[in-house]
Amino acid sequence: MLAFIIAMMSFVVAYTSTPVIIFLAKKFGLVTDGTSGSHPAHTHKGIIPRAGGVPIYLAILVCSLIFLDLNKIIVGILIANGLLVIVGLLDDKYDLSPYTRFIMNIVIAAIVVLFGLGIPFVSNPFGGVIPLDEWTLSLNIFGIRNILIVADIISIVWLAWMMNMVNWSKGVDGQLPGFVSITAFFLAILATRFTAHDIDATTVMHVSLIVGAAYLGFLPYNFFPQKIMPGYSGGAMAGFLLGILAILSFGKFGTAVLVLAIPTIDAVYTVIRRIHQKKSPFRADWGHFHHRLIDIGWGKRRIAVFYWLVSLMLGVASMILEGIEKLAAFGMVAVALIVFMIIIDKAKKLT
Repeated sequence: MLAFIIAMMSFVVAYTSTPVIIFLAKKFGLVTDGTSGSHPAHTHKGIIPRAGGVPIYLAILVCSLIFLDLNKIIVGILIANGLLVIVGLLDDKYDLSPYTRFIMNIVIAAIVVLFGLGIPFVSNPFGGVIPLDEWTLSLNIFGIRNILIVADIISIVWLAWMMNMVNWSKGVDGQLPGFVSITAFFLAILATRFTAHDIDATTVMHVSLIVGAAYLGFLPYNFFPQKIMPGYSGGAMAGFLLGILAILSFGKFGTAVLVLAIPTIDAVYTVIRRIHQKKSPFRADWGHFHHRLIDIGWGKRRIAVFYWLVSLMLGVASMILEGIEKLAAFGMVAVALIVFMIIIDKAKKLT
């Protein structure tokens, strides 16, 4: 019953605060002008408010303060996400350099790691675990924690990757909040089975529900025709939070990556493609998977629902499959997706 109340409050706070943020975003010029054609990856038309991360963060903050035990990891998560929202708002207003945003990703990921979040080990798909906490630097920072060299570096890289990877899959109305909610809810289910760190399984489940419900509350305003965009804050925070939840859910990286198979494969393919074309991997272009679907005539509603359904099916699969089976499932999705994108690329060159 408490889990339902927590999820409902998160949904209500996000849903009711979003219209206020829409008004404020318009008032302070936190908008994207789709008529200017200045951004090669944008799919929308007209002037659309950004700052979508603000109502989502408000829902997470309010519910965390009311329902969660504010230990140092939870406090670190709230502080780090608050900073990420500020970076997002600055980007919404001034269009920060992607390199500036990436540096801030690293800094913000490092902050939450300093508060105690980390990856002591990862599951080996062939059985057992791979320890990451064997190399320790005996240096206490502000009384927060000692540094686990390998574990902390991998944690920072993982979180920075998740911020960017998930953020890239927000180009179509309703696309991002739908699959983020689904992923968070599956991680909530997994949290009842396993837990790690100094947080009990129930708290991890509650955090997952808060995150999933917050994005679900934002979804009605972002679905086609969108009234507000997630902006950099909403997109990067989605990846950041899912990365954190994967760590807290007993290192369920395989599950997170499987459920997020399309955004993950799309991001990897995009980085490789841009480097092959001698372009910066950080510079946006019209080349993501959702752009390919638009190119073959899919509408925005269909694309968003497709992302949701695939995430839902892979989420169910993640509950059934084990270790090497998850890896095999991810591989099959990867092959199908990459073949599709290569075919579309070849077709575009011939036209």
